[in-house]
Parts: sequence; structure tokens; C-alpha cells
Amino acid sequence: MKKLIFATNNPHKLKEIQHALKGIFEVISLADLDFEEEIPETHETIEENASEKSYFIYKRFGINCFADDTGLEIEALNGEPGVYSARYAGDNPTFADNMNKVMKLLDGKENRNACFRTVISLIIDGKETQFEGRVDGKILTKKHGLDGFGYDPIFQPTGYTESFAEMDLDLKNEISHRGKAVKKLVKFLLEIDGQQNPSKK
Repeated sequence: MKKLIFATNNPHKLKEIQHALKGIFEVISLADLDFEEEIPETHETIEENASEKSYFIYKRFGINCFADDTGLEIEALNGEPGVYSARYAGDNPTFADNMNKVMKLLDGKENRNACFRTVISLIIDGKETQFEGRVDGKILTKKHGLDGFGYDPIFQPTGYTESFAEMDLDLKNEISHRGKAVKKLVKFLLEIDGQQNPSKK
């Protein structure tokens, strides 16, 4: 099975990606490379941050890899927290800190519409390809569920009665922003593999 480096130190993201790509590609983490440094995220868009992270690891190790960046965009907060989703409540906040800030800012607001966007930046032999996934939904007034991570307990995707944190991982991967981006990534990788190995077609 072919290996790919996922340029992240986030164990929750790694678990979701490995689950989604199980049986197709072996996803190796930065921990497998004994790399524990923080990867720079210095840009104002998730597209640029994803690209920065993937190129950083590709240039450091010379191995084909991919990175992602994700943002929660809330209409009533003019698109915030966006690229600052992971650190919305300050330096080294907990998931609860970030959720509590969002719920406080939305207190009393009727418009709770939001979306999650993920952009995956894949580097193969020095060439970048990006894949985007998006899911629309709303911010709940209370936390629901114990699974997931980040803002999952307060995000309810459109068309569902559960929060992301209440969903089975298979269902979440099927409908989530990251799941949709990963599907595009897998399709692209399988097409490349088929071109390189015609006998598999």
C-alpha cells in the first residue's frame, strides 16, 4: 500500500483521515517522522495556510505529502473565526474556550448560520493540487455530544438533527467538510495511480 505523509500534529484530524483512507493509502503522521515542531501558518486564507504547511514538509523531507487547513465561518460574525478557528480564544486555547467564545458572541442573535470549509493541499513530486470541501449548518445554543473535536459539539449540519459530536465517524466523514475534501483527494490519487499502473484499470 502506498504511503503519504499527512502534515499535521493534530491526532483528531489524523484519526479522521486514516479512517477515511483505510485500505486505500497508508497515512503517516509527522510523529512517525519524529517531527514535533509547529508548522507555520502565517496567511489570511485557509488556501494559503494549507499550501504553506504542505510545502514546508515537502521541502524539509522531500516526501510526497498533504496538509489541510480548516475554518469555521459564521455569518453573524462576518466570517469569523475563519483562519483563526483553532486559536480564536487566544494562545493555546482549549476546544471549550473557543466554543464558549463563539456562543457568547452569538448570544441573543437569531442568525446562527455557519459553514465549515477545509482545503487540502497535496504535493506530488513538487507539484501542488488543492481540494476543497464545505458543509453548511448552524451554531447550536448548547453543546451536544462527546465525540469529535474543535467546534463539533456546537455545529449542526443542515438536514441533520445531531451535532457533529453526536455522529458516528462514518457518517461524519461522509458529509463533513473534511470528508468531502478527502473524497476529492482520494479520487485524484486513484486516477494518478491508474495512470502510473495501467494494469490496475
